[in-house]
Amino acid sequence: MRRSALTVHPEILWALATFAFVAGVTPGPNNLMLMTSGVKYGLGPTLPHLAGVILGFGLMIAVVGLGLDMLFQRFPQILPIMRIAGSIYMIWLALKIALAKPIGEIEAGGRPIGFLAGAGVQWVNPKAWVMALSALAAYAGVVDGYTSSLLLHSN
Repeated sequence: MRRSALTVHPEILWALATFAFVAGVTPGPNNLMLMTSGVKYGLGPTLPHLAGVILGFGLMIAVVGLGLDMLFQRFPQILPIMRIAGSIYMIWLALKIALAKPIGEIEAGGRPIGFLAGAGVQWVNPKAWVMALSALAAYAGVVDGYTSSLLLHSN
């Protein structure tokens, strides 16, 4: 009889689900951009952006959990660059909001953010970094390390 290396703890899964829900519904760049796109273009044209956010964030958690943190430890000069890039991005978003026309005056045309842009924006999204690192620190170590937790590997 084979034993699974992965032990599922319902209380941990419940805590993780609650964390994911709260992190997902609180204001942040993704929610703001998706809301704006939905208002401007409608649900259908916004779905590729939504899929990009979901899969891009999942990929980000996987890459961070599989060792990107070691890269940051070895090359700490990357972190200030990411902080600056994230700050510039947040300022850009704030300016876009401040300078946006009222919803009734939105010009026709344009196109919504697509899948790749939605996925790529996670890497400069400060909220995504905080969520990913917090989730990995709090929940991934409950099993036999990040890799086992991420891959749900069983022996």
